[in-house]
Amino acid sequence: MAQKNHAVAPAIFSEKLIIRMIIGTIVGLAVISFFIFRVPHPRPEWGEMWRVRPLIVTPLMGAMCGAGFHVVTCLFYQRGWQRVFGVVLAVLGCIVGMWMGIILGLHGTMWN
Repeated sequence: MAQKNHAVAPAIFSEKLIIRMIIGTIVGLAVISFFIFRVPHPRPEWGEMWRVRPLIVTPLMGAMCGAGFHVVTCLFYQRGWQRVFGVVLAVLGCIVGMWMGIILGLHGTMWN
């Protein structure tokens, strides 16, 4: 009797997805907190609650970057240069995504 070899790609919705989204959220919160809490005297035209938007938008974008990283690494479940290409693509996507999250969060306040 011949044995069948079935290669199965990892599930896209798994515990790793949640972990990567949480890591992305923490990184986004840390990065935006570095910029926001260093402002000693905010401009009056920004309003009293100017910190709320960046503290919500950037961690959400970090979570989406973590999810994107997970999906790309699952889709490039190969060996050799294809896996390296997938990881490099995912890391570049996360960097660009976090940068866009910072821009969207700080638009109208510190990003003018």
